[in-house]
Amino acid sequence: MKKTLFLALLLIGFNGYMNAKELSMKQEVATFGGGCFWCLEAVFEETRGVLDVVNGYAGGEIQNPTYEQVCSGTTGHAEVVQITFDPTVISYEALLKIFWLIHDPTTLNRQGNDVGTQYRSVIFYHDEQQKEQAEVSIKAFSTKFLKPIVTEVKPLELFFKAEAYHQNYFKNNPNHGYCVFVVSPKVQHFKHEYKDLVK
Repeated sequence: MKKTLFLALLLIGFNGYMNAKELSMKQEVATFGGGCFWCLEAVFEETRGVLDVVNGYAGGEIQNPTYEQVCSGTTGHAEVVQITFDPTVISYEALLKIFWLIHDPTTLNRQGNDVGTQYRSVIFYHDEQQKEQAEVSIKAFSTKFLKPIVTEVKPLELFFKAEAYHQNYFKNNPNHGYCVFVVSPKVQHFKHEYKDLVK
């Protein structure tokens, strides 16, 4: 009887441990496009609660596009980042707040000198809740810009991981001209404006 009780308590304790572990490892995914993916990746890599950032392509018409194909502007893909995050540490709304800070959502198919549909501002939602949150966020932040927000809000259908040399680009190429003059200022701007969200 005592042995049976001990085993039952042990099993309950183990299940409780596993449930707590599962909760602590809760993950969600967000997918944003806002110009060159090197910029977004660099910022979100420094964001508290973000577990992983992958550069890739979404919203296009062909399977497994190459960077060259996407840059041609003929595939319909946007350069995007796919962000895996812990919602118990950072919310989807907070990620959107950062998204609005680090790119210009009022320029159609353009970010600075990067021009083309592959550089469009777009939120690819993973479920209806993300869609609703994105739409609410657009309304909330629309008053902070002089021009209308042109960011697309679309369901994510397929995501294709970009080539290996695009991953962790800022970390691996900090002295590259684009990183020095374009990426780094965005990272510093984020760290200055949202200190509480920095890792």
